[in-house]
Amino acid sequence: MPREGTGPDFIEALARGLEVITAFQPRRPVMSLTDVATATGLARPTARRILLTLVELGYVRSRDGGFALTPRVLDLGVAYVRSMGLWDVARPHLEWLVERTDESCSIAQLDGSDIVYVARVSVPKIVTLSVQIGTRFPALPTSLGKVLLAALPPDDVAGVLAEPSRSGLDSLWHPDRTEWESELREVRARGWAMTDEQLAKGIRSVAAPLRDGSGRVIAGVNVNAHAAEASVEVLLDEYLPLLLQAAGRISGDFARLEAAPHAVRPAGVRATS
Repeated sequence: MPREGTGPDFIEALARGLEVITAFQPRRPVMSLTDVATATGLARPTARRILLTLVELGYVRSRDGGFALTPRVLDLGVAYVRSMGLWDVARPHLEWLVERTDESCSIAQLDGSDIVYVARVSVPKIVTLSVQIGTRFPALPTSLGKVLLAALPPDDVAGVLAEPSRSGLDSLWHPDRTEWESELREVRARGWAMTDEQLAKGIRSVAAPLRDGSGRVIAGVNVNAHAAEASVEVLLDEYLPLLLQAAGRISGDFARLEAAPHAVRPAGVRATS
């Protein structure tokens, strides 16, 4: 995040506050004042004032001699998801998909070179990696990431992948440019993507894009399975047709939601029942 804005309306204090929140990374749930100041490049007194302000607002708490984020931080992301209406649209279709595959299903969006999970219906199975709303993974070795990267203009992909991942995870697959360009061409041509233990051992999944009313890809949806329980053939022959149905229905419902007129109540007018 830039410390200095590009215009007179830039609020540096707000930028610093967000910078402190995003300084808390995977496997660093508790940070000392010195840790936060070092991670953000802020002076200790400035970092201290921001942390204490966030404590008062309920986004940070004192813990084990340091500071930790509270679950209230999730409200920031949930507000984004709710503002889109995507979860309300997707939930019944994800539940339908989970019921028929008995596998966890998720929706993610692209953020830099990572995917970020924004919706999920899970089943209680042992998997290599824990996933919840807000979890980040490197995009390229995931099926969700592949469908999202394939939706970008081809000339833009290299720049996106050059951005450092903020997931804290080192994937198993490290393709060169020729290899990932070939992979994304195939995804564009067939309209879906698969990954087979490229992110981590035991993780196998298939994903399809979700589109808005203009046909623009806004997210990806996947079925995730453990490699020991679901073969590639099961993934493609049984799960993929169901996934494509669900993706089409979610996209259709989201397009209808966008097209529907939204009534705006004038200020001061109360709803009546």
